[in-house]
Order: sequence, then C-alpha cells, then structure tokens
Amino acid sequence: MARQAARPRAIFEEVGGSRADAAKAAPVPGAAEKRKARGRRLTALWLFVLAALVCAMVLVGGMTRLTDSGLSMVSWHPVLEAIPPLTEADWAEEFAKYQTTEQYRALNAWMTVEDFKPIYWWEWGHRQFGRVIGLVWLVGLGALLALRMLPSGYLWPVVAPGLLGGVQAVAGMWMVQSGVEAGSTLVSVAPYRLALHLSLAFLILGLLLWPAWRLMRPEWAQLQARRRRLSGQMVWSGALVALCFAQIVLGALVAGNDAGRGYIDWPLMDGAILPPEAFDLSPVWRNLIEGAALTQFNHRVAGYALAVLPLVWVLFAKPRRWAGLAALAIWAQMAWGVVTVMNAAPLEYAIFHQAGALLTFAVVLRARFVAAYPDEVSVRG
Repeated sequence: MARQAARPRAIFEEVGGSRADAAKAAPVPGAAEKRKARGRRLTALWLFVLAALVCAMVLVGGMTRLTDSGLSMVSWHPVLEAIPPLTEADWAEEFAKYQTTEQYRALNAWMTVEDFKPIYWWEWGHRQFGRVIGLVWLVGLGALLALRMLPSGYLWPVVAPGLLGGVQAVAGMWMVQSGVEAGSTLVSVAPYRLALHLSLAFLILGLLLWPAWRLMRPEWAQLQARRRRLSGQMVWSGALVALCFAQIVLGALVAGNDAGRGYIDWPLMDGAILPPEAFDLSPVWRNLIEGAALTQFNHRVAGYALAVLPLVWVLFAKPRRWAGLAALAIWAQMAWGVVTVMNAAPLEYAIFHQAGALLTFAVVLRARFVAAYPDEVSVRG
C-alpha cells in the first residue's frame, strides 16, 4: 500500500489542530464591547419597566386612598393574604374584621358585605401589585447576575431600590396599622405615615430612573459627559428637585387630612390668606401634620415657590431646554392643583393631579441629570 504524502503544515499551525478549529477559537473582534453594550441596554430596560410599575403602583395607591379602601384589610400575612376570600364564609369573616375599625363605626356602618367587597379589592390589588414589583425586581436581578450581563459598578444602584421596596412594604403595613389597631380613633391612616409611604415611592422612582438614564449612553460617552458637568446648573436643579420632593410630601399630608376638600376658594382660603383655625390643634406642631388648614396652606405656599424657582433658573440656564420643560411641567401641575381644589378634589381630578406629580418629578429629575451629564454639543451647534 502506497504511503500517503504528508500535507505541508503551516508555520504557525498548532500541532493536533486544524485550521477550522483555529478559526473557531479565534476571538471575534469587538465581541466583548457588544456584550457590554447589550448588558447596559437590558439593565436600562429592566429599570425603566420597574419605574413604570412604580408609577402605576402610586396611582393604584392613590385610588386606594381616595376610595377610603386602605383599612379594609385589617390583617397582614406575607403568604396567606395573597389568596382573596373565595367563599361567602370567607367574605363574612373579612367583613367582621373590618367592622372592628373606627372607620366602619364612624363612616361605614351602613355597609353590607356586598358594599364592602369593592374597597377590599382595591386594597388587596394594591398589596398584590407590590408583590409583582418585588418579583420583577428579584427575577430581573437574578437573570442579569446569572448571565453576567449586569454592568460593572451597577450592583448597588440596582440593589438599593429593591431593598427600599422592602422598607416600603413594611412602611405600608405600619401605615395601615395606625387605623386598624385596637383602640385607634382614626377613620383613616395617620397622615404622617401616609406621607412617609408616598415619599418612599418617589425616592424609589428616582433611584430607578437615574441609573437607567446613565446606562442609555455608552460607558465612554458617560465619562466624557461627566467632565462637562455644569456646576451652576447643578445648584439650581438640586434646589428644584429638593423643593419638588418637599412639595410631594406636603401634598401627601393634604391628602391624609382630606384638606383638599375643605378650602375650595383660591387664592384665598375660606376668604382669608391663612384661616384663623390654622393653629387650633395643641400642641402647635400637630397643625403641621394633622391640621387641614395649615397643611393646605403650606402646600399652596410651597407650590408658589416651586413655580418661581424654575423661571429664575431659566434666565441662567444654558441650554435652557430642560429648565424650560421643568418650568412648564410645574406650572401645568400647579394650575391643575388649583382646579382640583376649587372643585373640592373629586376622585378623577385628584388622581390626575397625582399622575401630574409623577410626571413633574420625572421632568425635574431629568433636568438635574442633564446638568450633571450634559449632552455633547458641536462647536457649530
């Protein structure tokens, strides 16, 4: 049998390997950068989805508050409560629990089980929605870590909103407890607990949006943008974000005291700049959180300050686009707030006002982000 001639071997060919194997083993140019970019996009998309869910949760919570449904579920259990009443006996048991609250005795003694069911569903849905958000956060984080797609340096920025979500759930239970615990004389939740609950929601929203916006740019572009930071505008935008957040807290106190339905004239309040009963409660500090007159007055005054601040900022801002958008959002929100008050805060007006607060907060925060990470502008532009 004739001996086959050996194939000439390439100088750089590895012993025992073929050219096809070598081609497969060779790294693809730019693969690592493409993977990083894909990870940034996926993480940003996940954060935006969470932010949208948080906004929806705030609106569901607002409806729960406006329909006086928050105290309909007296007990709390992390697992068993997820199953709603399935039989008439179950409904009767839940209704009997609700009948022990001061809200039922003072306001809703006329209710039957059928009247009770709608307010129960609002509160039950509100709690389950919170569980859905927690699940989306946990599954998304686990998937990004398992696939090694989470961008470097973003572990704590994405973990922090989830941890605060857990704190938010505990704060929600603490809020409800104020109106259902034995001996409570409240017909609604404590206003300061409602304010804490709502402010945590807006804080979580901000913590979701900020890293999502950062991730929308390539890493190198983000580093360059940071070097162009506008120090002067950072001061103005920071003051605007802080005042906007404070106004949201004051608005929660107004909602907690049903103060939006008590003084329906504007710009005066019941014919006066400051109603004489604004300091009737004792000690005096209680008027700041439990007094309908003073909480609405403070909300109005903070609104006026919030309306003026972005107009002053526009004079110094370069470029002015986001400063102008912030001013426009704030003025629209203030105008709708006046309309809401003058109509005694009906449900549809009030929930639209709360949606406006979400939009205004996002626009104001975006204005600060643009000051912190300005877009690149060409010399000609």
